Parts: sequence; C-alpha cells; structure tokens
Amino acid sequence: MSGIDPVVKRETAYIAFWILIFSVIMEAVFVALGRWNLTVLFGNFLGGGAALLNFFLMAVSVQKSLDMEEKDAQNNMKLSHTMRNIMIIAVVVIGFVVPVFSPWSTIIPQFFTRIAVALRPLMDRKKNKEQ
Repeated sequence: MSGIDPVVKRETAYIAFWILIFSVIMEAVFVALGRWNLTVLFGNFLGGGAALLNFFLMAVSVQKSLDMEEKDAQNNMKLSHTMRNIMIIAVVVIGFVVPVFSPWSTIIPQFFTRIAVALRPLMDRKKNKEQ
C-alpha cells in the first residue's frame, strides 16, 4: 500500500474543519464566561490536535485493514483502538497535570469529532438537495 487514500485525506480535512469551528465556539464561550486565559488556548490546541490525530490514525488503520485477511484486520483494528485510547488518556492526563493547559479545554475537543461525524448525514442530505 502506498500513500494515504484520498478518502482518508478528505474525511480528515472535514473533521479538521469542524474541530476548528467548534474550537472557536468553545473559545468564545470561555470569553463570554470571563474564564478565558492562555491555558484555555493551549488546552484547545492539545485537545483538538489529539482529537484530529486520533481520527486520522483510525482512518489510516481502517485503510490498512482493508488489504488484510479478516482475522489480521480485526487484530489490527483492536491494536489501533487500544493505542489510540492510550494516546487520548495520556493527553487528558497531561491536560490535568501540566498547568499550562486548561483541563476543560483539553477534554472538550475530544467530543468534537463525534459531533462532526453525527453532522455528516445532515450535510450530505443538504448537499444532495442542492444538486
């Protein structure tokens, strides 16, 4: 297998777009609540970056699994899931332990990918109506 599939690139760009939008909204909420400081921004970078990396690594592992036998693909996906969960746990721990990061702004972006994925059918439906 050579390179990253265009679908992986496109879907990762879609997720990155929504993470950026939701991050701006989150920052605005912190400002509106009078709780914003640089730790919120740094936590957002850490959490949002980890969420995007998690999605990208998941997509790449799915891409690689498509070329494997069923049992090998299952093992590959299990290993990928475990390693990505360890990464997210480490990021959240860093967000809580290192004082330069706001714990909340590190944790909240972990949900942005799920929200973006949930919005995808709505975006596709709207796009199909316009055509």
